Amino acid sequence: MTVSRSAIEAELLEWMGSRDWRTDDPRFERIALDLFAFQFEACAPYGRYCTSLGASPATVRSWREIPAVPTGAFKELPLRCFPEQDVRVVFRTSGTSTERRGELSLDDPAIYEASLLPTLRRFLFPKLEPDQRTTIRVLAPSPGEAPDSSLSYMFGHALDTLGDAHSGYDSIGGVLQTKTLRDALELACSQGRPVALCGTAFSFVHCIDELARTGDAFDLPEGSRVMETGGFKGRSREISRDELYGWIGEQLGVATDSIVNQYGMTELGSQFYDSVLNEPGRPRRKLGPPWARVRIVDPETGRDAGPGEAGMIAIHDLANTGSVAAILTADLGRTVADGFEVLGRAPGAEARGCSIAADAMLGEAG
Repeated sequence: MTVSRSAIEAELLEWMGSRDWRTDDPRFERIALDLFAFQFEACAPYGRYCTSLGASPATVRSWREIPAVPTGAFKELPLRCFPEQDVRVVFRTSGTSTERRGELSLDDPAIYEASLLPTLRRFLFPKLEPDQRTTIRVLAPSPGEAPDSSLSYMFGHALDTLGDAHSGYDSIGGVLQTKTLRDALELACSQGRPVALCGTAFSFVHCIDELARTGDAFDLPEGSRVMETGGFKGRSREISRDELYGWIGEQLGVATDSIVNQYGMTELGSQFYDSVLNEPGRPRRKLGPPWARVRIVDPETGRDAGPGEAGMIAIHDLANTGSVAAILTADLGRTVADGFEVLGRAPGAEARGCSIAADAMLGEAG
């Protein structure tokens, strides 16, 4: 008998709201199999894809055997487990107006938010008390300005729940508001108040460029941190992570061990973060919540790569209750201790993978 989505989500909400943050393999396995059985039936394209691979709830015995959908397939057709009229939120991947963009539809953002907040707290604000707020300045558009951006949605929820009166957005209309940001940082320095600066990697490049142009530099108060996300290749140039972190240290006074890279994507309900603030002194690696698992797989065989070997990053995220929980990214990575490291994009992998997946998903539906 297939377990209902509402029953699965009730248990997930209880898990996500618990302060007992620990790996629970039996629990993850059970929920993953229940969720697979539900999504196999409720999401017809995904069911066809699994069937083409010879996988079904009757044959799959472990979450590792559940077929992962390439992220590119989200550009080809809607992957949701509920009627179109129930869609409340749509996140879209970045791209131009002429490009086909991937979409993740939500009929209820409760699970998304429940996964987002404790993970953000643990890896970006590990010492923040439950009722404490802090200053968060965001170098990205607000949710009102970018309603289909999952990143803006995340920042909006973070400001609503964790941000204090000094928090806000420093990117409006696609333009970095350097005066507003400069004033906020100067006030924080004068009050000795820590600041969390959050944005894409290239928003920090533009911020550093402007500070260097005006001759401004800050030594942000102790406890300040930076969260950057996205790639290091912009439209006009490409930089390395070491270069950017060095510039952040010089212009903002935030040391490398207080800079956290976030790994997330539109198609996922959970995010992963560098471990440096949560586990200082240990190797930098990506960690995520206990309701998500990461596999590094050999792109040729689909089997797990060996320890330290490069492979495709596959993510099984139980927070994806209304779409597909198993996602094959277009990124290369390798395991590092109990986490992983992102090595970069796998050239052509997404295009090949999503083409095969879309063909199988569309098969019987024409």
